[in-house]
Amino acid sequence: MKNQKNPTLVYARPDSGYVLPLIQAAMIAAIYVVLTFIANAFGLANYAIQVRFSEALTILPYFTPAAIPGLVIGCFLSNILTGCALPDIIFGTFATFVGAVLTYKVRKFKWLAPVPPIVANAVIVPFVLLYAYGIRPLWLSFITVTIGEIISCGLLGMILLFSLEKYRGRLFAPKIPL
Repeated sequence: MKNQKNPTLVYARPDSGYVLPLIQAAMIAAIYVVLTFIANAFGLANYAIQVRFSEALTILPYFTPAAIPGLVIGCFLSNILTGCALPDIIFGTFATFVGAVLTYKVRKFKWLAPVPPIVANAVIVPFVLLYAYGIRPLWLSFITVTIGEIISCGLLGMILLFSLEKYRGRLFAPKIPL
């Protein structure tokens, strides 16, 4: 049989524009999972005010839209691998998705980058804590989740943003020269 190309297949060449965002998303997801495990190992993600290093990555849509699927997949995998309840897996991942998309939407305003994930998590996660884990009172969860998100996204996220901004052209370039 003759060697024929299948016209329905799309091959991702390194210079095609598909590979770099895919690699970026995969790396962000992997780093998110690793940072979540580190925070869990130190007990920072288990108390009243939860500080997750991985939440600092939620500013990455400021640099690249590839961060959106990376963060969502990373959050989803982290929640599964750390034994979260099903509502936490679903709605925690949804909060990350909302925060990531809105961060990308406000990317023209650097100082607003951490606000969408802080707000998304502050609004959604307390209900997850109540209905998935029975944590009461709800008003206290709103306060503690918001404080944890301000530390994770606001403080650590902005430190990360300013650190990465120096290397923006190299790390988040539209194409890598071959």
